[in-house]
Amino acid sequence: MSTLYISHSSALDHLTPPGHPERPDRIRVIERTLEQARFLRLIREQAPSAELSSVCRVHAESYVQALHRASPAEGLVEIDAETVLSPFTMEAAMRSAGAGILAVDEVMTGKVKNAFSAMRPPGHHAEHDCAMGFCFFNNAAIAARHAQFQHGAKRVAILDWDVHHGNGIQHIFWSDPSVMYCSTHEMALFPWTGYASEHGEFDNIVNVPLQAGDGSEVFRTALRELILPRIDAFAPDLILIAAGFDAHWRDPLGNLNLKEADFAWATRELMALADRHCHSKLVSILEGGYDLEGLSRSVEAHVQALMEA
Repeated sequence: MSTLYISHSSALDHLTPPGHPERPDRIRVIERTLEQARFLRLIREQAPSAELSSVCRVHAESYVQALHRASPAEGLVEIDAETVLSPFTMEAAMRSAGAGILAVDEVMTGKVKNAFSAMRPPGHHAEHDCAMGFCFFNNAAIAARHAQFQHGAKRVAILDWDVHHGNGIQHIFWSDPSVMYCSTHEMALFPWTGYASEHGEFDNIVNVPLQAGDGSEVFRTALRELILPRIDAFAPDLILIAAGFDAHWRDPLGNLNLKEADFAWATRELMALADRHCHSKLVSILEGGYDLEGLSRSVEAHVQALMEA
């Protein structure tokens, strides 16, 4: 078995204003990085559009329909100061959700060992009925629910290492003991959530806020001592990664000092837990990462680690 890489050209068609950090070039640099000879063994598939029913396991149907109605025929429509609809945003968003669903299907049925979805817009800030922080549909949450409803996963663990807290994932699973959400993130930073005291109704939320300037040692200690043991004890049937690479030291939107080697290390640690508990079933879904060089280096290290399985 090998590693599945999922993408689609629609990720380039979601447009944002000039100077916006969440831009199509993010996908272009990932595509160029994964064209290297060392990645020829990747299985490559195109992201399908998610079914409405799959998206609505996480989001209110009225919210989804409202986004479609708000989509412009031309130009841009602001949802908020950071979150913008363009004419092809909804296709990209539906395929971004669909990529996570396809990744889960292929991993849960044993066709591949693990998978990486490189699509945009990202998702971890999107709440049940609210778009924010560049996000429209919560791709990781949709993937988790799909694993439960379509493949019988009883417990899904999500690790989010984006520099920003995934308020949307936390909001969606706050009262659900079948999903564990773990996050390292810079505090205090948008969206101003993710305090260590936020545990979820069933102690299924694990927040480990980091401070500006923290780097490899603090990050690895946080995972080794506070997060990985909790995932281990949870014994998940599937592990999802909300793979934001904006905690990289080069990124303009955060102040953490992680290096690409840290993402590779964390990937291997999660793969070891997946080997132990769920026959190696692991899905990684792209979130942030806004310095193009930092993003490309980090994805290269992350996917190379996934391919070691």
